[in-house]
Amino acid sequence: MSGGWGHGPAAAKPPPLRPHWRCLHFGNKRALLSEELRDVPEDSIGGTGGQESCGWKFSSPQCWPLSSTGLFPGTRRPTAPEDESIRPFKVETSDEEIKDLHRRIDGTRLTPPLEDSRFHYGFNSNYLKKILSYWRNEFDWRKQVEMLNRYPHFKTRIEGLDIHFVHVKPPQLPPGRTPKPLLMVHGWPGSFYEFYKIIPLLTDPANHGLSEEHVFEVICPSIPGYAFSEAASKKGLNSVATARIFYKLMLRLGFREFYIQGGDWGALICTHMAQMVPSHVKGLHLNMAFILNGRILTLFLVRHCPRLFGFTQRDMELMLPFKEKIFYKPLRESGYMHIQSTKPDTVGCALNDSPAGLAAYILEKFSTWTDSEFQELEDGGLERFPRLCSHSGPLLLKTKNVETKMPDERVHHSGEASFLPNPSKFSLDDLLTNVMLYWTTGTITSSQRFYKENRGQLFKQDRVKVSVPTGLAAFPCELMHIPERWVKGKYPRLVSYSYMPRGGHFAALEEPELLARDIRKFVGLLELP
Repeated sequence: MSGGWGHGPAAAKPPPLRPHWRCLHFGNKRALLSEELRDVPEDSIGGTGGQESCGWKFSSPQCWPLSSTGLFPGTRRPTAPEDESIRPFKVETSDEEIKDLHRRIDGTRLTPPLEDSRFHYGFNSNYLKKILSYWRNEFDWRKQVEMLNRYPHFKTRIEGLDIHFVHVKPPQLPPGRTPKPLLMVHGWPGSFYEFYKIIPLLTDPANHGLSEEHVFEVICPSIPGYAFSEAASKKGLNSVATARIFYKLMLRLGFREFYIQGGDWGALICTHMAQMVPSHVKGLHLNMAFILNGRILTLFLVRHCPRLFGFTQRDMELMLPFKEKIFYKPLRESGYMHIQSTKPDTVGCALNDSPAGLAAYILEKFSTWTDSEFQELEDGGLERFPRLCSHSGPLLLKTKNVETKMPDERVHHSGEASFLPNPSKFSLDDLLTNVMLYWTTGTITSSQRFYKENRGQLFKQDRVKVSVPTGLAAFPCELMHIPERWVKGKYPRLVSYSYMPRGGHFAALEEPELLARDIRKFVGLLELP
C-alpha cells in the first residue's frame, strides 16, 4: 500500500501541488478545505458546481487552512482502487491475553496516598487497590467480550486504514416507516462502548417505554487509533481528516442523508462533517460544544446584567463563581491536555505497559469529568450516584426562544432538585470494559496523539459557522457550561437547547435515557409536518 494513512514504503516526494483550492465560507468566515476534501465529490461539499447551498459558497484561495496535511501525506496517490468491502468483525480474547493482564496486575507497585488527599492529587491509590483486586479476581473479560459482540461489528478500509464500526439496525419497524440513520462519535478517553446503553433506546424504542415515532439505525465508528480502528503511521490525521473518513463511511454504507451526534472529540468531528457536507447532514446533535474565540472575556461584564448579554438565570447558576468555573477549574483539569498535545508518546510508553497506570489515568477522568465534586470522595464517586445538580422546575427544552417541557419525561421534584427515577450509572464492569478496549488493543498512545494532531487547529476552526440545524444537550456537570447565546454564535441554526437536569461529560454512558430523549426531541423538531 503506497498511499493513505497506513503503513507502506516511502515514495518519492511528489512535485508541489499547484494552489488548487476549494474554499467555503459562511458570511465573512472562510475555511480552506482544499486537500482536506480531496476525493470527496464536489457536489457534496456545500453546493453543486460552485453554486451556493445551505449557506455555503465557494470562494477564493485567500483563506485560513483547516489543515495542511493533505490526504496522502508524504506519499503518492495509490495506483489501484481501494478495497471498499465491508467485513464482519468479532471482538476476541485469549487465555494468554488474560494471563498477561493478571501477571501485570500482580506486579503492581503503588505509592501510598497522602493523608486526607482523596482525589485531589489524582487517582487515590488506596481505592486503586480495590479496583485492581476486582479487575484481577472478579471482572470477567470473556463475559464482557460476549456482551460487546451483542451488536454487529464491521471493518472497512478508508484512506489506507481499517476503520472499525458498530452498525445496529432496528429489530422491528412500524408499517410504512424507515429508520433514520444516525452516526454517533465518541471521544477520549471513551470508546464506541459509551453508546451501548443508548443504542437500544434509539433502535428499539417500543421495548424501552418510548414511542415509535422516531426509530434510528445507529452507526458507531471508532476514531482512527482508538480500539479496533487502525492508527495512522504518518503525522497529520486530525479531527478534520477523521470527519472526512467518517463521511466516506456513511456514503459507503449507502446513506446520502443522515443525522450525526457527538460529545468530546465526537462533537468536533461531527461539527466538521456539518461544515464540510451540510447538504448531507440532516441535523447535528451535540452534548458538548467547542466555543472558544472571545466569549470568555464577556464574563467579566455580565455579573450584574446577565440578560443584557443573553444569559439566563440557569446559565449564571452553572457558571458562578466565574473565577472557579471558568478559570481555575479548566486550568486544574487541563494538565493531561498539555501532555498529550506536546509529548503523547512519552506518557504512552508508561500507560501501555501498566494496566494499573492505564486504569488510574482513564478512570480519574471518569471521576472528575462526571462531577468535579467527586474529588472530595475517597472513591472518586465512581460507584456512587452523581449528585443532582441543582435545577428548579421541570426539564426545559428551549426551541426558538420558547421554553417547553419535554414530552413524556417522567420528571419528579424533590426540594430544588429535579430527577428521573432509576437512573443508569457507571458500574465497575462498565468502567473496566472501556479500559480493556485500550489495554487489549494497545491504543492508548495513538489515542493521545489525536491531541497533538489537533494542536493549534481549534481556534482556527472555531471561526467557521455551521449552517446545519443543531441541537445541544447542556449537561450541568460538563467540564464547562456553554450558554445558548454562545452556541448560536457558531451554530446560527440552533433549533433546540436543553438544560439537562443532571449528568456530566460521558452523557451516553451515564445518562442514556436523558440523552436519547433529547436526540428524539431534536429530530422531531426537524421533521415536523
